[in-house]
Amino acid sequence: MPPLNPDEQYKFKVLTQATGGKLTNNQASKLLHISVRHLQRLKREFLKNGALTVVHKLKGKSGNHSLEKSVKSNILTTIKQTYPDFKPSFAAEKLKENHDLIINPETLRLWMIEDGLWKAHQQRRVEYHSWRQRKDYFGELQQFDGSYHLWFEQRLLDEFGFPQEVCLLASIDDATGKITHAKFDLNEGVVAVFNFWMEYVLTAGKPLAIYLDKFSTYKINHKSAVDNFELMTQFQKAMKLLSIQVINANSPEAKGRVERLFGTLQDRLVKELRLNNTSSIAEANKFLKEFLPKFNEKFSVVPAMDGNIHREITQQEKRSLKSIFSIKSTRRVNSDFTIQFKNHFYQLEEIQPTTIRPKEKILVEEHLNGTVHFSFKNHYLKCFILPERPKKILKQPVILTTHPLNYKPSENHPWRKFKYGRG
Repeated sequence: MPPLNPDEQYKFKVLTQATGGKLTNNQASKLLHISVRHLQRLKREFLKNGALTVVHKLKGKSGNHSLEKSVKSNILTTIKQTYPDFKPSFAAEKLKENHDLIINPETLRLWMIEDGLWKAHQQRRVEYHSWRQRKDYFGELQQFDGSYHLWFEQRLLDEFGFPQEVCLLASIDDATGKITHAKFDLNEGVVAVFNFWMEYVLTAGKPLAIYLDKFSTYKINHKSAVDNFELMTQFQKAMKLLSIQVINANSPEAKGRVERLFGTLQDRLVKELRLNNTSSIAEANKFLKEFLPKFNEKFSVVPAMDGNIHREITQQEKRSLKSIFSIKSTRRVNSDFTIQFKNHFYQLEEIQPTTIRPKEKILVEEHLNGTVHFSFKNHYLKCFILPERPKKILKQPVILTTHPLNYKPSENHPWRKFKYGRG
């Protein structure tokens, strides 16, 4: 017979005193929290079988639903070989998906702890944060951020031979918890973010608002920007042109949905990329198209209200999309009608769609494809790049306009018909 545990020892002591006359049936039933009739049955069995009465009949025996030791051994061996750093829940999913081995995640967790493959975590101290209700509609609010991480582990190296961190840009819908778009890039700069949101609005439409942090790409953090609300980043200007509200969070906890998303992806997506042997940004972006629908099916929720309130981009916005998602700056026209920009000189052609004078302030647009365009009064100017810095000239034109300055009117022009001295 196996040794008695403390509860069984206590029960054995009470039954011994009850059968020996030291306790009445009423007293013993109170101590064991059972009825008097049940106590009488236990006393009769105790006199017949002794200590076996207080031991459960299934103690030391395998459960009816227990798995064979060979199955347990096979599962643990598969985990050690293929999924050594997977968490129990994720490992259980992969065992079912790739090996047709069905096991309860909590059972697997106990097995992995017992075998040293998983360490039970202590309950961490949780700070108080007030709960914010989700938005009602899909497309009402997108939480957006970028996460630098060794997404490809040791498979992608930088120019010095070290593992390279890349940035995963992702947006998650506040109402559904669905990843609406995700893309790998080298950084979280303006060009990468513009490429992300250009793809987003072309495929999903325009959300009502975007919730993000105060990274320099999204907000000017200089002290003078506190009272001067006209100071805007390139990203804020682009979103204003598309009528998308930009909301800056004051803490990571405020945009907790996208922060928790990256925590999950840094565990699951890293391992999925490893299993798929993905080792480049281009391959990873293709893989995301397969990964995201499965991820959303598992983790997204039903919104409070039915309907998608993303707004379609208009034809005018679609034609201007390259201009909207361009890096804008200003330059002045030199006296010789050249423009200096990033160590290059651009010569304006003689005939332009609008009148240009020296010292005019023009808008410079750097499109995402690398081309540079000059705009004045909503007209793109004609120009060409000069091979070297232009030399100063003595005689310079006064203006550039829509026709040559040495323009000669036609024979029937009113100027040719007019003569002085006629009555």
